[in-house]
Amino acid sequence: MTFEMFLQHLANGISLGSLYALIAIGYTMVYGILRLINFAHGDIFMMATYFAFFGIMTFEMPWYISFIIAIILTGILGIGVERIAYKPLRTSPKISILISAIGVSYLLENLCIVLFNGKPKPFPTPNVFADMVRIGNISIQRLTFIIPVVTIILLVLLSYLVNNTKSGMAMRAVSKDQETAQLMGVDVNNTISFTFGIGSMLAAIGGLMWSLKFPQIQPLMGVMPGLKCFIAAVIGGIGNIKGAVIGGFLLGIGEILLVAFLQSLTGYRDAFAFILLILILLFKPTGIMGEKIAEKV
Repeated sequence: MTFEMFLQHLANGISLGSLYALIAIGYTMVYGILRLINFAHGDIFMMATYFAFFGIMTFEMPWYISFIIAIILTGILGIGVERIAYKPLRTSPKISILISAIGVSYLLENLCIVLFNGKPKPFPTPNVFADMVRIGNISIQRLTFIIPVVTIILLVLLSYLVNNTKSGMAMRAVSKDQETAQLMGVDVNNTISFTFGIGSMLAAIGGLMWSLKFPQIQPLMGVMPGLKCFIAAVIGGIGNIKGAVIGGFLLGIGEILLVAFLQSLTGYRDAFAFILLILILLFKPTGIMGEKIAEKV
């Protein structure tokens, strides 16, 4: 393998890792505040792509207007799921709310199959993302560079929100102790809904960029990416935003380099994530960042 090819694979790995990181943050935010594995997160990611698809194809909106509406609708969907499926079970045993999350996941998938048909649909990719950029002897799709930039910008904004705003302070307080936060005047219900909304909007942006990178959508498209992003969150230390980012990049870059260097193992690409998860759980069950980081949302 030439050095140019290595750089090309590395760029693709960083791009894929950025997507994993963005979606993994949603898992880690919800876990940090509710101690809940939101198994419906991958399906919320999927719904965003359908919102954008119909905005562009059926209502003939410009892609950027359709994307903005899809992100807003997905945020509302995330809040709706929390209010209907999780809030009534907040004082129930954790297993009840976990089962509810699995139920929501299957509901969204099957609802999508009934409403939109289960056949894969080609996702329209604007030229601004599809054009190729040539650097020396390397040709890379422009989207490969756009995805990490968008991810970094969103991470900076999220970090500012968590550390420098009243809403972020409330999120951190609720993640530490809900009862004490309530006694201090924090509206716990609104804070949890707000967290679901932000996590769902990040999943929507990740889903839209995923559909631009792999331009085909179908009702089960969120299952495997959702599982991998959950694994990324666990690898980094679930409940920790920085850990989710590190886990996402490790998983994305590792996957691409595995396929690049060991092409005979290409069929085991998905298995790589689960093997990595098992190793992490064996040797560092709390994940790479563990409980050492104070910022936990």
